[in-house]
Amino acid sequence: MSEDVYSQDSQDWEPRIVAFFCNWCTYTASDLAGVSRMTYAPNTRVIRVMCSGRIDPQFVLTALRQGADGVLIGGCHPGDCHYQEGNYKCLRRFTMLKRYLAAMGIEDGRIRLEWIAASEGDKVQRVTNDMVKQLKELGPLNLDPIPQPDAGEAGDAEAVGVGAEGVS
Repeated sequence: MSEDVYSQDSQDWEPRIVAFFCNWCTYTASDLAGVSRMTYAPNTRVIRVMCSGRIDPQFVLTALRQGADGVLIGGCHPGDCHYQEGNYKCLRRFTMLKRYLAAMGIEDGRIRLEWIAASEGDKVQRVTNDMVKQLKELGPLNLDPIPQPDAGEAGDAEAVGVGAEGVS
């Protein structure tokens, strides 16, 4: 994600969205939207995956931790998956992920799952614009920074209580 950080009071703040799009349907629909010159908010960074079922929940958590204000997941409609059941796997993971994020205190509207067929470029436009609007209402996701170990602590066995005799 880019390093430019805006304060929550800034009028210039724009939400940053990471989108994981299925290669066969949603990514193709996104391409169709671009080729058709449909205009939608440029806040989305698309990551193409072969199937929405291959999206590990850790990918979503990492995107949020590294500065994304929201994550959009797009896959084939149920029953149309090129890998038979990938989108059902995605739906199960998404349901679990929403519960996990709610327990962490992260608002419900920060992640979104959409089924978008290859011919639905207009839906990509509508969903993207809607998510940008929703995230603007929620404001920036201000997670605490990831604690980094000091240079002297990294790899220092005595710092964690491991000596020649083992764990103390």
